[in-house]
Amino acid sequence: MSENVTSHPTPAPWSVSRDLPPYRGILAVDAKDFTGRPAVEHVALTTIIPELLGQAFERAGLGQVWQDRKFANNTGDGYVLGFDPVVLPRIIHPFLAELQELLTDYNIHATGTRRLRLRASLHVGPLPDSGAPGDGNGTPRNDTHRLLDSRPVRAMLAASSESITQVAAILSHRVFEDAVLSGYTRRHPDHFLEVPATVEGKDFRQLAWLYVPTPSGSLYDRRILGEAGPGAPAPAPAPDKRGAEPEPEPRRQGNTINSHNNRGFFNTGDVQGGQHAHFGRDAGDEAGR
Repeated sequence: MSENVTSHPTPAPWSVSRDLPPYRGILAVDAKDFTGRPAVEHVALTTIIPELLGQAFERAGLGQVWQDRKFANNTGDGYVLGFDPVVLPRIIHPFLAELQELLTDYNIHATGTRRLRLRASLHVGPLPDSGAPGDGNGTPRNDTHRLLDSRPVRAMLAASSESITQVAAILSHRVFEDAVLSGYTRRHPDHFLEVPATVEGKDFRQLAWLYVPTPSGSLYDRRILGEAGPGAPAPAPAPDKRGAEPEPEPRRQGNTINSHNNRGFFNTGDVQGGQHAHFGRDAGDEAGR
């Protein structure tokens, strides 16, 4: 009678100390409104997404990163891949900007439902990468997809002009700290907007950072991010500074300054830089004062 014996069983969590898997950057993209498109176009769009990603990597000087991509997977309405995290600053810029430009060119010639706009998420963490089945699976991968599906990045892309803004990205706080606050990428922290990333129906909430390479439309209306309830009055247009009364001094709370700028965001600036958007009751109460 033979016995099935696992030669190398995986130790239970917290049962033994072991080496961490290698750290990997994770990029995931997802097409806006993919499921609402005619089924006959799904195959074409599924093919064009990795083609455009490859071209964007090449144009950003990261062709070898695309060639060496880890645990790559076509998700049907998007794509996910791992990479050496040393290039994270260059994925943020210029890669996302190049992807925006490529999509702009593509959409000029695309017709009807073949137009393509993408959400992107970036994260980093330890993931198995040994060439075995199951590579790339783990909490960092899961969180990357949760960020991609989160309300803030969906809202930002939906509210922007489809003729101008083709990419909206969300970065995990870890990526923002390591690649942006550190000064390694050619994007200042003020290009990013801090948000709590949540996913409807999922037990997920993380601090994250939005980045839109080419903003447009009403992206600076804080109601896009759910900070004011339905029926709230639209933000007043910026006043003519000639002969205008001086703006009131912002209210200071501890180490932050809270104010409404002319673009409509409810911002809290701090020593780290960046803009901050707050969800929920507290922000709504603050905006109504």
